[in-house]
Amino acid sequence: MASRRGNAKTGEHSDKYSVLLPTYNERENLPLIVWLLAKYFGESGYNYEIIVIDDGSPDGTLQIAEQLQKIYGADKILLRPRAKKLGLGTAYIHGIKHASGNFVIIMDADLSHHPKFIAQFIEKQKEGGYDLVSGTRYRGDGGVYGWDLRRKLISRGANFVTQVLLRPGASDLTGSFRLYKKEVLEKLVEQCVSKGYVFQMEMIVRARQLGYTVGEVPISFVDRVYGESKLGGNEIVSFLKGLLTLFATT
Repeated sequence: MASRRGNAKTGEHSDKYSVLLPTYNERENLPLIVWLLAKYFGESGYNYEIIVIDDGSPDGTLQIAEQLQKIYGADKILLRPRAKKLGLGTAYIHGIKHASGNFVIIMDADLSHHPKFIAQFIEKQKEGGYDLVSGTRYRGDGGVYGWDLRRKLISRGANFVTQVLLRPGASDLTGSFRLYKKEVLEKLVEQCVSKGYVFQMEMIVRARQLGYTVGEVPISFVDRVYGESKLGGNEIVSFLKGLLTLFATT
């Protein structure tokens, strides 16, 4: 383990990882996720930055982010807020413009995605030279914790239908914990037209179309501790519409 960390700090010093954190009403979760990111990146020795893209949260998330920037430094915490909620896809586009890393990590800010898996993502990417590495809840020892039966059935059902219709070559299309080569993410974002939760699914489908390689790492997804889930009836309807659009156009 010591030798791997040594390589991370010396032989691989040119690699930098930009973590994009889109936020909306995450004032309770943001300090914890930032602390965990700083902890695990510090232990692994990889160079990193965290880009917080807040969409006008009324709960004061941006003010919390400003305090975190003072604690960790402006070189580690970059604030790139927007005036209002504009969608996940556009948040990534906005964040990429300010990312100085050659790799970009996207993840949820609500503690559903644990930063402890990032080192595994990086190792997987380096082992296979993958263009992107995706966290999967549906392979190996991956799983979901804290969801009720209804939510699990919706997630499993959505993933099954997308597998049948789109045959994407990845086991978890609707997950949002991934590592990308920056130039690959930029290209995929240009190609994608979906918004909301369908955006993540389209990214994998477009990656397959463009011939990019995809690696997977089993992860444990844990339902948010603080705040309310943003998945509702409108999101489910939008997902189904987006799925049919992708099926017809890919």
